[in-house]
Amino acid sequence: MLPDKDGPDVGGGQRSPDGEDPSVTLFREYLRLKTVHPEPDYDAALRFLDRIAVELELPLKKIEVCPGRVVSIMTWEGTKPQLKSVLLNSHTDVVPVYQEHWKYDAFKAFKDAEGNIYARGTQDMKCVTIQYIQAVRKLKAQGWKPTRTVHLMFVPDEEVGGHKGMETFVTQPEFQKLNIGFALDEGLANPGEAFTVFYGERNPWWITIHCPGSPGHGSRFVENTAAEKLRQVINSFLDFREKEKQRLNTSECFTLGDVTTVNMTMVKGGVAYNVIPAEMDVSFDLRIPPTVNLQEFERQIKKWCAEAGEDITYTFAQVGLCFWL
Repeated sequence: MLPDKDGPDVGGGQRSPDGEDPSVTLFREYLRLKTVHPEPDYDAALRFLDRIAVELELPLKKIEVCPGRVVSIMTWEGTKPQLKSVLLNSHTDVVPVYQEHWKYDAFKAFKDAEGNIYARGTQDMKCVTIQYIQAVRKLKAQGWKPTRTVHLMFVPDEEVGGHKGMETFVTQPEFQKLNIGFALDEGLANPGEAFTVFYGERNPWWITIHCPGSPGHGSRFVENTAAEKLRQVINSFLDFREKEKQRLNTSECFTLGDVTTVNMTMVKGGVAYNVIPAEMDVSFDLRIPPTVNLQEFERQIKKWCAEAGEDITYTFAQVGLCFWL
């Protein structure tokens, strides 16, 4: 995050003794909530949102879409509530932390002398949540009223696919009643004063390739092993990754959203050092731009699997986007 800048106090309080803007103080408070997988403290987030709703004088509705998974919605009614509403969506969860690779505690929200804040979730996406809240706070303080109803929605489990969050909620009547016509969600961080809004999104594919093979003792050269097949699958995906990276680095007009990113994220297999496993799995995180033909891309994956050996299969943990508007 950028250092504090002078401006009107809209954080619901006075500046702290060290001159920190109340918006920054609120942001750091939110960052300290350990809504981190695999066991996010969603109760802490709900208590935080309860308080914010009271401060903003907005009704807060909570919908438990799955056990322990609550979607919270603050609603600012417009002067023409019959019109399609505006949704400002954000997720409360953050990805896991490898603390040994951090300079500061990932949940202390440490701010250095230059104003840089270190914490998990600063960009993805707790900063956006606070921007929504503070924008509404400032507009209400000015006496402004929206024409369309504005919903601030806070959803769980986005970082693990949203299966117990938004994916479930969009099938329920409560979602349809929101009457959404336009929505903003997360995007890339903006280091300056200009905000970039994107109207396209890459398709996230989470795929696991299953490689069966001949088992045996580790002292022998067994043919047709799972590891041999796995190696070829990995090489195919990572060779494609290198080509996409080169496309990005050699084009003057391409941005990250114009290429397919490929990252190997999990490998599973084996039971002992001296036993050749009968099966091995490898998982990839793919982000595919809207310009790519998805059917053709899946055919390419099938080709890679066929080239690696017999009986190789794949499954998707997540494929594509849920276009719910």
